[in-house]
Amino acid sequence: MEAVAKLRNVPMSARKMRLVVDNIRGKNVLDALDILRFTKKEAAVWLEKLVLSAIANWEHKLGGMENADDYDLVIKVAFVDEGTMLKRFRPAPHGRAHRIRKRTNHVTIIVENRVPLAADANMEDAVEVEEVEDEAAVEE
Repeated sequence: MEAVAKLRNVPMSARKMRLVVDNIRGKNVLDALDILRFTKKEAAVWLEKLVLSAIANWEHKLGGMENADDYDLVIKVAFVDEGTMLKRFRPAPHGRAHRIRKRTNHVTIIVENRVPLAADANMEDAVEVEEVEDEAAVEE
């Protein structure tokens, strides 16, 4: 089962955020949190909150009855998109103006469990039963 967490309009360039996101992509959630706690970049603080939110979303999706520590949660997808750009002007010599671009970004993280859930196993059994019924109908 998957859960999604999104962080929008972070006041930082996407390039700076991608440096940290590339370190946690594909990692176990607990390992990713350890990496983020010891990374000396501002982006790590934002991403740590986002990963914790993704874990909470995963637990909530199961009705809040399951604990994420019992399952091997992995960061399946993590990407950074560029957001809107605030354009400002700064005075320059000889009456000119230089443009200042204040960049933002959007981060999306999808976590997935590696240990199968009972609900996932039931769904797979239901799909197999439907396939067997379809094959029986074709043979008749």
